[in-house]
Amino acid sequence: MHEEYKEMIKKAIEYIENHLHEELTTERVAFHGAVSMYHFHRIFQSYIGMSITDYVRKRRLTHAAQALVSTERAVIDIAVQNGFSSQEAFTRAFKRMFQLPPKKYRKYFQSFYIEREGVSMEKGIPKGWVLSGSHPAEYEMGLDYEVVHQGKVSAYIKGKENVTHGGFSTLMQMFRADKYVGKRLRLTAFIKSENVKDWAGLWMRVDGKDTEPIAMDNMQNRPIKNTNNWQSYSVVLDIKEEALGIAFGVLLSGEGCVWLDSIRFDEVDEKIPSTDLAENFYETLLEEPVNLQFEEIEN
Repeated sequence: MHEEYKEMIKKAIEYIENHLHEELTTERVAFHGAVSMYHFHRIFQSYIGMSITDYVRKRRLTHAAQALVSTERAVIDIAVQNGFSSQEAFTRAFKRMFQLPPKKYRKYFQSFYIEREGVSMEKGIPKGWVLSGSHPAEYEMGLDYEVVHQGKVSAYIKGKENVTHGGFSTLMQMFRADKYVGKRLRLTAFIKSENVKDWAGLWMRVDGKDTEPIAMDNMQNRPIKNTNNWQSYSVVLDIKEEALGIAFGVLLSGEGCVWLDSIRFDEVDEKIPSTDLAENFYETLLEEPVNLQFEEIEN
């Protein structure tokens, strides 16, 4: 059932992204998820952390913010395109999200954009994050002010020319496990990908003494490949008693680019299955050794 719910949410987000500037109601989105409106609303809230209405509004406001900075279109036109009936209603909602009214936001961030010579990407490692991996020098990382899921900015990793096949780099951080010991923790983030040739994934690792991994999931068994619009991804791990640290981030192996945004952590119950790769691997093993004389042949 959990996998069915995840697929349902994926389809709903795809539908929202493809129809963001059209009329979107909970009923219409739920219809594409093939479930009742009430049931779908509850599932969406559980997995995404907000209602469908709030999600659509924040995505539209983020699109509006990008339009304010990158174009000279009238505020009212941007407001109407993004589903607001008046400039006043748009201004109130915009100010709640960005702490500035639309015109002041445009003035401030357009000057910022001009100072940076119109380049939407800013190279460098975001505050609080670190660069790691097998070949970090072969990847470019930084902030993107144009390709954004929510708010003003997202982080990105991009493979440089002639990047090593099979190598990888990750944008990551680590924090103490104390607060979550004995709990099941879900990491959720929105990721967008472009021309990913090898693979990419959201990941989380739980470390014990001497940084010995206790649990790990990097989505290698369900990799992100090729080009995909913003989509929600999650990993779920148990934080055992011996846990000391929790590391997480996004990784990219090979050519392409991935963007990361809207990250959050939730404590979940056992109804949400763990995605621990080691745990799931052992569940697939046979109970006993087989064919020890090599005489059994595959049909």
